[in-house]
Amino acid sequence: MRNWKSYAEIAIALFVLLDPIGAVPVFVTLTANNTPEERKRTIDRAATTAFIVLMIALLVGDPLLHILGISIASFTVGGGIILMMMAIAMLHGRPSRVHRADEEVDEAARKMAVAVVPLGVPVAAGPGAISAALIYGERAKNWADDAVILGIIGVVVIFLWIALRLAGPTKRILGTTGINVVTRLLGLILMAVAVEFIAKGLTELLPGLRGPVL
Repeated sequence: MRNWKSYAEIAIALFVLLDPIGAVPVFVTLTANNTPEERKRTIDRAATTAFIVLMIALLVGDPLLHILGISIASFTVGGGIILMMMAIAMLHGRPSRVHRADEEVDEAARKMAVAVVPLGVPVAAGPGAISAALIYGERAKNWADDAVILGIIGVVVIFLWIALRLAGPTKRILGTTGINVVTRLLGLILMAVAVEFIAKGLTELLPGLRGPVL
């Protein structure tokens, strides 16, 4: 079974990737004309959607890659590049178009049903979070590891749910500047996670990068 340090690293990575604070402005914009009850239902559906998508990535992603003939090392490098793109965008204080496109937000703003798309996917469970869940699932040694990681996903989604329920007060207290500061800090952490993914994937694809064994 993994050690608790590894579990903590997974929790931090998934928290950064779901970015509950960064989701607040999008949620406020998309639900500006909704009633309080409609907002609550939207939050519940968005959180449920994100959890289900990440659970599927965790439990089914690795067998799917094997069926497609894609090595986990290649996927790890690709996922790391996606995370790097997201991190760079976050460090500039703006959402990455890899994470969510402006067109998706604009289109959803004209609709009532925004819980699944784009709030659930890709605002919460975007390509980066899905890639991370798949990679962590592949690294799991047994069912106990999967259960713990699934629990971590559940806890992070709960944080997302709480952040969206407190979206109004959070946006008023932090303001645009405060949210951008938090986003940049999370971007810095995500950058480190991305480097780890890319480095691990490359050393598996190109064993010579590890250097001579002494």
